[in-house]
Amino acid sequence: MAFSQRLGIPEIVGRILSSRGVQSDKAAENFLEPTLRDSLPDPSHLKDMDKATDRICQAIETGETMAVFGDYDVDGATSSALLKRYFDALGSALRIYIPDRIKEGYGPNVKAFQTLKSEGASLVITVDCGTTAFDALEGAQEMGLDVIVMDHHVAESKLPSAVAVVNPNRLDQDSSVKSVAAVGLCFLLCVSLNRALRNRGFFKDRSEPDLKQFLDLVALGTVCDVVSLSGLNRAYVSQGLKVMANRRNTGLSVLGEVAGLSERPEAYHA
Repeated sequence: MAFSQRLGIPEIVGRILSSRGVQSDKAAENFLEPTLRDSLPDPSHLKDMDKATDRICQAIETGETMAVFGDYDVDGATSSALLKRYFDALGSALRIYIPDRIKEGYGPNVKAFQTLKSEGASLVITVDCGTTAFDALEGAQEMGLDVIVMDHHVAESKLPSAVAVVNPNRLDQDSSVKSVAAVGLCFLLCVSLNRALRNRGFFKDRSEPDLKQFLDLVALGTVCDVVSLSGLNRAYVSQGLKVMANRRNTGLSVLGEVAGLSERPEAYHA
């Protein structure tokens, strides 16, 4: 019996599923109605994720000044916004630095690190960049600045000097989320941080952030970075559009109004 009959879907949809290699009813259901419960991996399977988590938890607990160095595209901007909103929910300050595309170019640079260091930062998280920023990260290390790289661009055999380099496209990484955008990777970092802080008793006297509220940003960054909408990415976008429909994020709500989007956002708009 065909998918269309078993699942009660249009015949054309069943044919498309078959042509895309979807072979079981469960796989078809996951494709049509993806959930994070079925798609989200254990963040710890990513190399250096536990190192990154431990260092950030230490900074949160001791009140260190932290900063994010973000890329200037949508993936970098949503990654930065995601971490900012998460740290705000924790009650921890986080400085955001987005480089000038014309004056500074792509990726971390020593001058930016010097600026952040002079402002009191002791830990910088680079998002959507940093994997091949060897000179800049070496400079950061020399000035006593700890750096964590959260990136998804293909790495070289050599990795930069950093506390942690979390990247599903490291050459030594076997991962099911190689196509994830940086914002999706940062969401996994938030999952890991929530778990670690919970285990450390951080939430005994304060509420734990509801990570689902950030999925609108994850969906936006995932779509705009034009990564494969399969597996985890598909779940991010499917669930993120539902959050976006609530219009609780003022910035995204206003952007929707400017774009003339008055109806509920759905896959068609993506």
